[in-house]
Amino acid sequence: MTLYKKVEAVTNIPWYYIAAIDQYERNVRSARKDIPKAEGITGIYFKPEEWVGILNPNLEDQNPTSIKFFNGIGYDGNGDGKADLHNDEDVIQAFAQYLLKYGVDHDNIKIGLWDYYKRDKAVGLIIDKSKIYKHFGRIDLEGHAFPVPYKSNHSYKNTWGDARGWGGRRIHEGTDIFADYGVPVRATCFGIVEMKGWNRYGGWRVGIRDINNNYHYFAHLSGFEKNLKVGQVVEPGMLIGGVGSSGYGPPGTSGKFPPHLHYGMYKDNGFTEWSYDPYPHLRLWERQDRQKARKK
Repeated sequence: MTLYKKVEAVTNIPWYYIAAIDQYERNVRSARKDIPKAEGITGIYFKPEEWVGILNPNLEDQNPTSIKFFNGIGYDGNGDGKADLHNDEDVIQAFAQYLLKYGVDHDNIKIGLWDYYKRDKAVGLIIDKSKIYKHFGRIDLEGHAFPVPYKSNHSYKNTWGDARGWGGRRIHEGTDIFADYGVPVRATCFGIVEMKGWNRYGGWRVGIRDINNNYHYFAHLSGFEKNLKVGQVVEPGMLIGGVGSSGYGPPGTSGKFPPHLHYGMYKDNGFTEWSYDPYPHLRLWERQDRQKARKK
C-alpha cells in the first residue's frame, strides 16, 4: 500500500487503479506457466525486450537514457539512476508512466489499459478490482465465508466433474450443496457482482468476481436479495439470495430437482477461463466459519 500511495503522489493516478493492475498481473502469473512467477512484492511483468526496447542489443540495459532512446518502457522509479527490471518501484512506476500518456481520469485509464492488454475482459477485471479496493480502502481482502450458514441443515460431497445429461452431454462444473428452500445464500468472498439473472441450466444465478480473478458461480436460486445488482461490491457473508430449484427450462422453471445450491469456481489466466474443483475450498471455509463461531 505504501508503494501504491507513493505512485499516486507522483503521478496523480489513484492508488486503487495501480493496486488493481498489480493484482491482476500477479493473478495471471500465478495461473500460467509461460511467464515467471512474481518474486518481489509487485506482480507486474515486463518482458526484457519490452523493458529495454525491442531494438536494444543489451537486454540487461539499466541506463534510462539508452532505454528511452530504444523506446523501452523501463523507468527509474526510485531515483537511483537505474531502470532496473527487478526493482519493484521501477517496475510499478514504469507502468504508471505508461498510463500517464493517456491521462489520470477513469475513461482515459481504461483506454490506456485496452491499448496495453488488447483484451476487453482484462480491462473489465482490472476496473472491477479497482472498485473493490476503492470501496474497502485497503488491499488485505483474502477472507472467505461458506455460502450457506454453517448451522443450516445442509449436505454436500465432491460432485465436480460428474456427468450431466440435460441439454447435452457435459460435466458438472461445481459442487451441489443440498438445503431447504429459502436457506440464505451468501457471498463467499470480497468481490463484485459480475452477473445476475436467468440461465436455462442454472436458473436464477449470480456470478461474483474476487480480487484473485476467481469467478464464484451461485445457481438454482429461489430468488435474489432485493437490493442486489450488477456492479455491487460484496464481502464474505453478505446475503445474495436463497436456495431453490430453478433452472432446466425457460425463465421461471422450478422444481425439476431437489432444492440445492450449485456452487462453481472459475479461473481467468489472461487468455481464457476454466472451471476447477471448489470442494476443497468449501470444506475449508465451512471449518473456518465454525471456528470463528466458537471463538465468539
